[in-house]
Amino acid sequence: MQLDDRKWKIFYAIIKTYLETGEPVGSRTISKYADLNLSSATIRNEMADLEEMGLIIQPHTSAGRIPSDKGYRLYVDYLMQEKEQEVREQQELLIQKQDKMEALLKQVVKVLANSTNYATMISSPRFHTTKLKFIQLSIIDEEQLLAVIVAEGNIVKNKMLRFRHELNSELILKLNILLNTSLTGLAIEQIDLGLITRLKEQAGIHSEVVSKVLDAVAEAIQMDEDVEIYTSGATNIFKYPELSDSERASGLISTFEEKRELANLIHNSMDEENSTGIQVYIGNEAPIRTMQDCSVVTATYELGEGVQGTIGIIGPKRMDYEKVVDSLKSLKTQLDLIFHKE
Repeated sequence: MQLDDRKWKIFYAIIKTYLETGEPVGSRTISKYADLNLSSATIRNEMADLEEMGLIIQPHTSAGRIPSDKGYRLYVDYLMQEKEQEVREQQELLIQKQDKMEALLKQVVKVLANSTNYATMISSPRFHTTKLKFIQLSIIDEEQLLAVIVAEGNIVKNKMLRFRHELNSELILKLNILLNTSLTGLAIEQIDLGLITRLKEQAGIHSEVVSKVLDAVAEAIQMDEDVEIYTSGATNIFKYPELSDSERASGLISTFEEKRELANLIHNSMDEENSTGIQVYIGNEAPIRTMQDCSVVTATYELGEGVQGTIGIIGPKRMDYEKVVDSLKSLKTQLDLIFHKE
């Protein structure tokens, strides 16, 4: 059903006001909306047309109007279409940005290895603290619900939820409003027991739906443990006699090939108190056994909104520390500038 711009604004104002107050909405209330600039008489005429179209009803004589089931359906369909378009656009943008970032990081780690003559690594950026942007609940059938959860950085996660009781569009509409009003902008650690209890109380007999959606939200916005790691210059270690004997060299090469222990180094560096600065591990201080004859220098780069990654340089204990630290500081700044040009 197509509504002209004026009818849609009046219909939308009725829906929003009724959802907020639970009371029938009159023309005087609607006339107070700043962007309408319509008289009460004009609004009454438009409301009469909306009633004739079956989108609003008058619950009793002399009362205002409330949305009909048909009206709720029009509103929900519009809302879901708008959100689906937003999600698609965000997914496309995210894929483009990820492709550019991957190519950039591969180039950066190669240049760093060539300029320092050491082994180098860099991790893809990840979210150190992720906040919820919005939730979109959609009915698949009477007992299945699709929860689309969009987190900071336009990370989109889909979760199919199954329930024992029947779902309906009015319930889902109210839950969408309740959850987004209460949770948007919160990090996982801010969704505490008190907030969860209040949401379940407000949901009443539908607290099971809220509980399952909250579990899906927690799963979606918790910090991702999987991280992509790019390496270069592992064979540079053969240039240094103290690292080039077969046992030490094979251990280091294996670490760079398997990357599992490099992920532990990244987590360790990001968990350090001075996580936005430079970390230097000398000999036995290194968190990786195969690197305990080396020096490891790491830096955490930040791209805003809690997005962080780790750069690392691995070389002999007699490495040129001044050059390495200067290189990492310069690289941190360059990554920040490049990211904000995108």
